[in-house]
Amino acid sequence: MGVSVTTSLLTAWHAAAVILFLLIIRGAILRKRRGPMPPGPVGWPIIGNALDIPLNHSWKTFAKWGERWGDLMSVVLLGQPMVIINSYKHAYELLEKRSAIYSDRPHMIMAGDIVGWDQILVLLRYGNQFREYRRLMARVLGSRKSVEEFVPIIEEQTGKLLARLLREPASDLPSQIRKMTGSIVLMISYGYEPQENDDPLIRMADEATEQAAEVAQPGAFFVDVFPFLKYVPSWMPGAGWKRKGERYRANMDQMSAVPHQFVKDKMGAGTALPSFTSTMLAGNPAPDEEYRIKMSAASIYSGGADTTVSAELTFILAMSLWPAVQKKAQEELDAAVGHDRLPTYADIVQLPYLNAIYLETLRWNQVVPLGVPHAILEDDVYEGYFIPKGSIVCINQWNILHDPEIYADPFTFNPERFLPGHGKEPELDPRKVAFGFGRRICPGIHLAESSVLMVAAMLLSVFNIKNPLNEHGIPITPQTAEHTGGTISHPAPFTCTIEPRSDKAKALILALQECS
Repeated sequence: MGVSVTTSLLTAWHAAAVILFLLIIRGAILRKRRGPMPPGPVGWPIIGNALDIPLNHSWKTFAKWGERWGDLMSVVLLGQPMVIINSYKHAYELLEKRSAIYSDRPHMIMAGDIVGWDQILVLLRYGNQFREYRRLMARVLGSRKSVEEFVPIIEEQTGKLLARLLREPASDLPSQIRKMTGSIVLMISYGYEPQENDDPLIRMADEATEQAAEVAQPGAFFVDVFPFLKYVPSWMPGAGWKRKGERYRANMDQMSAVPHQFVKDKMGAGTALPSFTSTMLAGNPAPDEEYRIKMSAASIYSGGADTTVSAELTFILAMSLWPAVQKKAQEELDAAVGHDRLPTYADIVQLPYLNAIYLETLRWNQVVPLGVPHAILEDDVYEGYFIPKGSIVCINQWNILHDPEIYADPFTFNPERFLPGHGKEPELDPRKVAFGFGRRICPGIHLAESSVLMVAAMLLSVFNIKNPLNEHGIPITPQTAEHTGGTISHPAPFTCTIEPRSDKAKALILALQECS
């Protein structure tokens, strides 16, 4: 048995080597016929640039490479060509103007075929099913007007956050933000209000989305390079990755199925709260349509919860690091809202400086620094460079949002860059970058904006935020602030002091507790 397994594995690896060699030869022939691919660092035989790209903060490596090879580069990862875009100009020209061929996603064997995340909108391949998902989500989240239906949920859950921060100011801030954001998204998606502590649905969804970030990293699993390995039985020695994929698949299936069934049960009992799922199910859809509804709802949570948490924690960290910005926002709030009530969603339009803070939060720490990779559907030639069909297209959104040609002093948190005045035009709106490009722009852009702005307004109206410390208890400065490296970037672990601005502010928060 052992000899047979070993022989099979050796045969598989020999076949893989031959296939990879043929792919390299084919690529060389295509480049000769159509012109060169964009420049980039020379890779090693067979593996290409696989060892040159760090798993963490790779956007900084790409930015450094751009200083030598330019804003449009290419590398090869084990035979797979990848184009790296470092500038807004190239991103706009390719992903907006040529979106018809640049809107696909890479075929991810581990994340897609094995774990099943290719049925979630963010990784769904471009085609009819993708358009159907977008159509469903646009009916509920497609405009600021449609999102206004969910404003009471956002205001209520943000108020509960204020109350928790008053009761437990030294508590785990990321957990508090995650609970609030998870509650908002689950209420909108399913009409499900999580329990106060350690809600099982939030725990399930967070675990599944963390696993998605792990398996979606390009090159993290050999099966993404050698697709035939997906047929390896999970019991085979060395197939621990396959067993992991099967566990992750079960978690992903639960994440989408359990809350969907919750809504169906509530609708059957006549007690369902308004939500995306209950609205879509009200028309008694056919099985295929119901499946799309189920996966679209799962897409809202998986695509919006963790990214919104990152943006809200980034806002809090920035306020603690730039007290002058915080003070100016509080003065604007005091003038527009007063001291006798909390701000509401209706006040947001009267707060231009706070809106500028939101934009600067998106820019200062880009939540998804490399975006989500695109893939090209057919061969293309751009500025004399050949980009072959199937190439992964990676957009260095972090570099674009820190480009000194676009943003003056880009590493300083300065909301005024987005306000007109002093004879200067506002700098590029970061929403044109941070939420993606073309037909892949995030469908939850309006929900994310409403959520982060309400957190910002309500927090600053009643709390002062100061004294940021890193996980070792050392004070953080603008120069030493750090952010994590993975697919979604968060502020590195930190604590800060959050205290009521006045007795009157404290009374407003206590009144919220009495009403809840």
